[in-house]
Amino acid sequence: MSDIPMNKYERSAFGLRILQNGHTDIRRLRRQTDSPKIHGNKVWKSSFLLMDYLNEFPPEAGCKILEVGCGWGLSGIYCAKQFQAQVTALDADSSVFPFLQHHAEINGVEVETWKCRYEKVRKQDLAEFDMVIGADICFWDSMVNPLYNLVRRAYQVGHVRVVLTDPGRPTFREMAERSVDNLEAVYENWAVPAPYNASGIVLDIPVEA
Repeated sequence: MSDIPMNKYERSAFGLRILQNGHTDIRRLRRQTDSPKIHGNKVWKSSFLLMDYLNEFPPEAGCKILEVGCGWGLSGIYCAKQFQAQVTALDADSSVFPFLQHHAEINGVEVETWKCRYEKVRKQDLAEFDMVIGADICFWDSMVNPLYNLVRRAYQVGHVRVVLTDPGRPTFREMAERSVDNLEAVYENWAVPAPYNASGIVLDIPVEA
Protein backbone atom coordinates (compact mmCIF):
# COMPACT_ATOMS: atom_id res chain seq x y z
CA MET A 1 0.00 0.00 0.00
CA SER A 2 2.14 2.83 -1.27
CA ASP A 3 1.38 6.51 -1.10
CA ILE A 4 2.89 7.92 -4.30
CA PRO A 5 1.81 11.45 -5.26
CA MET A 6 0.43 11.58 -8.80
CA ASN A 7 0.37 15.35 -8.85
CA LYS A 8 0.24 18.08 -6.26
CA TYR A 9 -3.41 17.44 -5.39
CA GLU A 10 -3.71 13.69 -5.88
CA ARG A 11 -2.51 10.72 -3.90
CA SER A 12 -2.63 6.94 -3.98
CA ALA A 13 -3.72 5.23 -0.77
CA PHE A 14 -4.83 1.63 -0.15
CA GLY A 15 -5.01 1.10 -3.88
CA LEU A 16 -7.27 4.10 -4.48
CA ARG A 17 -6.79 7.32 -6.37
CA ILE A 18 -7.83 10.14 -4.04
CA LEU A 19 -8.25 13.72 -5.18
CA GLN A 20 -7.65 16.58 -2.78
CA ASN A 21 -9.46 19.89 -2.57
CA GLY A 22 -7.05 21.74 -4.83
CA HIS A 23 -7.43 19.27 -7.71
CA THR A 24 -8.98 20.74 -10.85
CA ASP A 25 -11.74 18.10 -10.86
CA ILE A 26 -12.72 18.90 -7.27
CA ARG A 27 -12.68 22.63 -7.96
CA ARG A 28 -14.88 22.04 -11.00
CA LEU A 29 -17.36 19.99 -8.97
CA ARG A 30 -17.51 22.71 -6.34
CA ARG A 31 -18.42 25.26 -9.01
CA GLN A 32 -21.08 22.99 -10.52
CA THR A 33 -22.72 21.71 -7.32
CA ASP A 34 -23.69 22.80 -3.85
CA SER A 35 -20.91 22.63 -1.28
CA PRO A 36 -21.22 19.78 1.25
CA LYS A 37 -22.64 21.06 4.51
CA ILE A 38 -22.22 18.40 7.23
CA HIS A 39 -18.41 18.10 7.22
CA GLY A 40 -18.48 16.11 3.97
CA ASN A 41 -15.92 18.40 2.38
CA LYS A 42 -12.79 16.21 2.33
CA VAL A 43 -11.36 12.77 3.10
CA TRP A 44 -11.03 12.24 6.85
CA LYS A 45 -8.14 10.24 8.32
CA SER A 46 -10.54 7.87 10.06
CA SER A 47 -11.26 6.49 6.58
CA PHE A 48 -7.64 5.28 6.46
CA LEU A 49 -8.13 3.61 9.84
CA LEU A 50 -11.18 1.83 8.48
CA MET A 51 -9.45 0.70 5.29
CA ASP A 52 -6.43 -0.58 7.23
CA TYR A 53 -8.60 -2.42 9.75
CA LEU A 54 -10.65 -4.05 7.01
CA ASN A 55 -7.45 -5.06 5.27
CA GLU A 56 -6.58 -6.99 8.45
CA PHE A 57 -10.11 -8.22 9.19
CA PRO A 58 -11.82 -8.27 5.81
CA PRO A 59 -15.47 -8.79 4.92
CA GLU A 60 -16.51 -11.65 2.71
CA ALA A 61 -15.97 -11.04 -0.97
CA GLY A 62 -19.06 -9.83 -2.78
CA CYS A 63 -20.99 -8.93 0.37
CA LYS A 64 -23.48 -6.08 0.60
CA ILE A 65 -22.16 -3.10 2.55
CA LEU A 66 -23.88 0.06 3.77
CA GLU A 67 -21.55 2.99 4.43
CA VAL A 68 -23.27 5.48 6.75
CA GLY A 69 -22.28 9.14 6.86
CA CYS A 70 -20.29 8.43 3.74
CA GLY A 71 -19.09 11.89 2.72
CA TRP A 72 -16.86 11.34 -0.31
CA GLY A 73 -17.31 7.60 0.20
CA LEU A 74 -13.70 6.44 0.05
CA SER A 75 -14.21 3.62 2.55
CA GLY A 76 -17.09 2.18 0.54
CA ILE A 77 -15.18 2.64 -2.71
CA TYR A 78 -12.27 0.74 -1.15
CA CYS A 79 -14.60 -2.12 -0.24
CA ALA A 80 -16.05 -2.20 -3.73
CA LYS A 81 -12.61 -2.33 -5.29
CA GLN A 82 -10.78 -4.53 -2.80
CA PHE A 83 -13.54 -6.99 -1.87
CA GLN A 84 -15.91 -6.71 -4.87
CA ALA A 85 -18.55 -5.57 -2.37
CA GLN A 86 -21.93 -4.24 -3.43
CA VAL A 87 -21.84 -0.87 -1.71
CA THR A 88 -24.58 1.59 -0.85
CA ALA A 89 -23.34 4.94 0.44
CA LEU A 90 -25.70 6.84 2.75
CA ASP A 91 -25.47 10.49 3.74
CA ALA A 92 -27.91 13.13 4.94
CA ASP A 93 -26.32 15.65 2.56
CA SER A 94 -26.78 14.74 -1.10
CA SER A 95 -24.25 17.40 -2.15
CA VAL A 96 -21.47 14.94 -1.27
CA PHE A 97 -22.61 12.46 -3.92
CA PRO A 98 -21.01 14.11 -6.99
CA PHE A 99 -17.63 13.94 -5.22
CA LEU A 100 -18.28 10.31 -4.27
CA GLN A 101 -19.36 9.32 -7.76
CA HIS A 102 -16.33 10.98 -9.32
CA HIS A 103 -14.02 9.03 -7.01
CA ALA A 104 -15.92 5.82 -7.77
CA GLU A 105 -15.51 6.48 -11.50
CA ILE A 106 -11.77 7.17 -11.39
CA ASN A 107 -11.32 4.03 -9.27
CA GLY A 108 -13.31 1.84 -11.64
CA VAL A 109 -16.21 0.84 -9.37
CA GLU A 110 -19.91 1.54 -8.99
CA VAL A 111 -21.54 2.65 -5.74
CA GLU A 112 -25.22 3.25 -5.08
CA THR A 113 -26.15 6.38 -3.12
CA TRP A 114 -28.94 6.92 -0.59
CA LYS A 115 -29.88 10.29 0.87
CA CYS A 116 -31.02 9.55 4.41
CA ARG A 117 -30.14 10.31 8.01
CA TYR A 118 -28.82 7.22 9.73
CA GLU A 119 -31.39 7.48 12.52
CA LYS A 120 -34.04 6.88 9.84
CA VAL A 121 -32.57 3.54 8.73
CA ARG A 122 -34.91 0.75 9.85
CA LYS A 123 -34.23 -2.86 10.77
CA GLN A 124 -35.81 -4.02 7.53
CA ASP A 125 -33.42 -1.73 5.64
CA LEU A 126 -30.42 -3.09 7.52
CA ALA A 127 -31.51 -6.66 6.87
CA GLU A 128 -30.68 -6.08 3.19
CA PHE A 129 -26.97 -5.75 4.06
CA ASP A 130 -24.21 -7.94 5.42
CA MET A 131 -22.17 -5.13 6.92
CA VAL A 132 -22.39 -1.49 8.04
CA ILE A 133 -19.29 0.72 8.02
CA GLY A 134 -18.61 4.33 8.91
CA ALA A 135 -15.69 6.66 9.63
CA ASP A 136 -15.76 9.76 11.85
CA ILE A 137 -19.55 9.99 12.06
CA CYS A 138 -20.10 10.82 15.75
CA PHE A 139 -18.67 14.31 16.17
CA TRP A 140 -21.59 16.03 17.97
CA ASP A 141 -23.23 15.15 21.29
CA SER A 142 -26.55 14.90 19.50
CA MET A 143 -25.21 12.02 17.38
CA VAL A 144 -24.44 9.64 20.25
CA ASN A 145 -27.92 8.22 20.79
CA PRO A 146 -28.93 8.03 17.10
CA LEU A 147 -25.73 6.23 16.17
CA TYR A 148 -25.95 3.84 19.11
CA ASN A 149 -29.56 3.06 18.19
CA LEU A 150 -28.53 2.36 14.59
CA VAL A 151 -25.79 0.02 15.78
CA ARG A 152 -28.24 -1.70 18.11
CA ARG A 153 -30.75 -2.20 15.30
CA ALA A 154 -28.03 -3.74 13.13
CA TYR A 155 -27.03 -6.03 16.00
CA GLN A 156 -30.65 -7.08 16.50
CA VAL A 157 -30.98 -8.08 12.85
CA GLY A 158 -28.53 -10.84 13.66
CA HIS A 159 -26.39 -11.16 10.53
CA VAL A 160 -25.05 -7.62 10.09
CA ARG A 161 -21.45 -6.88 11.07
CA VAL A 162 -20.72 -3.27 12.10
CA VAL A 163 -17.28 -1.63 11.85
CA LEU A 164 -16.85 2.04 12.75
CA THR A 165 -13.70 4.13 13.20
CA ASP A 166 -13.08 7.47 14.86
CA PRO A 167 -10.11 9.66 15.85
CA GLY A 168 -11.11 9.18 19.49
CA ARG A 169 -13.73 11.82 20.17
CA PRO A 170 -15.47 11.59 23.57
CA THR A 171 -18.80 11.33 21.78
CA PHE A 172 -17.73 8.23 19.87
CA ARG A 173 -16.13 6.69 22.97
CA GLU A 174 -19.40 7.07 24.84
CA MET A 175 -21.30 5.33 22.06
CA ALA A 176 -18.65 2.61 21.73
CA GLU A 177 -18.57 1.85 25.45
CA ARG A 178 -22.34 1.40 25.47
CA SER A 179 -21.97 -0.97 22.52
CA VAL A 180 -19.34 -3.00 24.38
CA ASP A 181 -21.59 -3.23 27.44
CA ASN A 182 -24.74 -4.20 25.57
CA LEU A 183 -23.97 -5.42 22.05
CA GLU A 184 -20.93 -7.73 22.30
CA ALA A 185 -18.77 -5.16 20.53
CA VAL A 186 -14.97 -5.13 20.32
CA TYR A 187 -13.49 -1.69 20.98
CA GLU A 188 -9.76 -1.02 20.54
CA ASN A 189 -7.10 1.50 19.62
CA TRP A 190 -5.86 1.41 16.04
CA ALA A 191 -3.08 3.26 14.23
CA VAL A 192 -1.79 3.45 10.68
CA PRO A 193 1.84 4.63 10.40
CA ALA A 194 3.40 6.97 7.86
CA PRO A 195 2.56 8.06 5.26
CA TYR A 196 -1.02 8.01 6.59
CA ASN A 197 -0.25 9.02 10.21
CA ALA A 198 -3.74 8.16 11.38
CA SER A 199 -4.68 6.97 14.83
CA GLY A 200 -7.90 6.47 16.72
CA ILE A 201 -10.27 3.71 17.72
CA VAL A 202 -12.23 0.93 16.04
CA LEU A 203 -15.58 -0.51 17.05
CA ASP A 204 -16.32 -3.93 15.58
CA ILE A 205 -19.48 -5.93 16.21
CA PRO A 206 -18.71 -9.25 14.54
CA VAL A 207 -21.21 -11.82 13.40
CA GLU A 208 -20.76 -15.37 14.61
CA ALA A 209 -20.24 -17.86 11.83
